[in-house]
Amino acid sequence: MIVLLLVTLVGCSLPGLAGTTKETINIGALGTSESHILAEMLSIMIERETEANTDIVSHLGSSIVQHQGMTRGDLDITSTRYTGTDLSGALGMDPITDPDEALEIVEREFQDRFSQTWAPTYGFENSYSVAVTTEFAEENNIEKVSDLEPFADELSFGVDNAWINRKGDGYDGFQETYFSFGEVYPMNVGLVYQAAASGHMDIVLAYSSDGRIKQFDLKVLEDDRQFFPPYDASPVIANEILEKYPKIKDITERLSDQISTEKMQELNYKADVELMNPRSVAMEFLEENNYFIEEKGEK
Repeated sequence: MIVLLLVTLVGCSLPGLAGTTKETINIGALGTSESHILAEMLSIMIERETEANTDIVSHLGSSIVQHQGMTRGDLDITSTRYTGTDLSGALGMDPITDPDEALEIVEREFQDRFSQTWAPTYGFENSYSVAVTTEFAEENNIEKVSDLEPFADELSFGVDNAWINRKGDGYDGFQETYFSFGEVYPMNVGLVYQAAASGHMDIVLAYSSDGRIKQFDLKVLEDDRQFFPPYDASPVIANEILEKYPKIKDITERLSDQISTEKMQELNYKADVELMNPRSVAMEFLEENNYFIEEKGEK
């Protein structure tokens, strides 16, 4: 009887034991709330609209780590890739200040070199930016970086440790394009925002989509001499996955140009300041926008 029972079990499909081997799509995310939120958006939409499961591989240390994961086949999608970062990193090319040209190059080169699709931009960039308190900007009628020049010798500038000696778009290049500040203080990037808000720094180097810009009431100044390379954000997808799941192309196109820099600041603020779970932030945003179905004319 035992032998017959085993044979019967092997020959039959039991609910929950067969027919549930969905493919898992691995989505890579950097160690930032921004990258995690966008990975969750992709995860939610992919699982909602395809037969695949998803797994988010988070807290990856850099875009280079993401790129290596993609080229090895450990990752199928990376949620946040930035044009300026991958131009110099994965592609080993010189910085380009024109955003359209930069986007065109990464789209072409990622297809040709890596058989990967650089998807359309979400609509925001996370670039190096010069920021001041809103109060200082209003008192001195400051709108763009060059407006600071009359005050520059008297101002203290708080910057990210990694930026001060960065080649190309670091402080040396900044001085050649703009001017020098009276004092420059390298520090952990997490401290620069508080330093400005508390009055310890007059000017800080910020990231344009960081939620702490809103938290500490800072104003991002226009880079009127176009010194900083563009860092427009897009997902990157392995072509093999797009062939299996062409719906992913539609998903990324529907997300295209739907998240402004100001909106990304708000989403990051919810995660970093209000401590809202990134998946909840992503789900709330998608539900508010009906998963961008109606906006793109779909039914």
